[in-house]
Amino acid sequence: MSPLNVEIKNKVAIVTMDYPPVNALTADSNNEIIKTFDSFQTKKDVNVVILTAVGSRAFCAGVDLNSRLPAGNSQNDPSAHYRRARETFNAIYECAVPVIGAINGPALGAGLAIAASCDFLVASDNANFGLPEIDVGLLGGAGHLQRIFPQPVTRMMNFTATRLSAEDSKQYGAVIEVTSLDNLLNVAMSYAEIIAKKMSVGLRMAKSTLNQIEWMDLKNAYKFEQTQTEILQSSDEAIEAKKAFLNNSNKK
Repeated sequence: MSPLNVEIKNKVAIVTMDYPPVNALTADSNNEIIKTFDSFQTKKDVNVVILTAVGSRAFCAGVDLNSRLPAGNSQNDPSAHYRRARETFNAIYECAVPVIGAINGPALGAGLAIAASCDFLVASDNANFGLPEIDVGLLGGAGHLQRIFPQPVTRMMNFTATRLSAEDSKQYGAVIEVTSLDNLLNVAMSYAEIIAKKMSVGLRMAKSTLNQIEWMDLKNAYKFEQTQTEILQSSDEAIEAKKAFLNNSNKK
């Protein structure tokens, strides 16, 4: 099996990271993730992605520090590393279809950023979330962290390197559902199967629109949604869906 395994069935793609021992990220793994998530732009047989990892030790323990040489070393280009990290998170966030994160263990540092780049999360009860960067002389991840946690919690986690459990994270809305590790993929699949049955063009436009309006004010966000609705409702899929809905309504 490839270190990044992709299985597609019934319009659901399951992407599984397998980078032993704790799914830490390297340049190669980042490139794999970017390539895989970019590919969903043209895969018409995929309506939704589940992103998870092998085992229970970690969903992703962050960047493999052994793969990073000290800044200034001629063998290492920090700017290239930072750019690749951004592109990795962006590939998930900007994926053409919804991405469900199935968090099977600790999501730390860059691993937390990967999780926060998903559209929503379900987690096993052994999962936790944290930014240990301050303890190893680094910064980063707060921008992603504040997508799923309130600002005061984001700051506390940054300053203290405190990890929050899956249950605590659920209380803040960062996690939709917590379950056992054995049941995690079943829970993720229960959401994926619902999404997979929706019209493809609608899902892709909804995903793009939600990303666009995330940081807009209410007035401009709703205006943008209206323009996208006009485009969507003229598509063949939307026209057929409306006809089917009206036919079913008339039969009742």
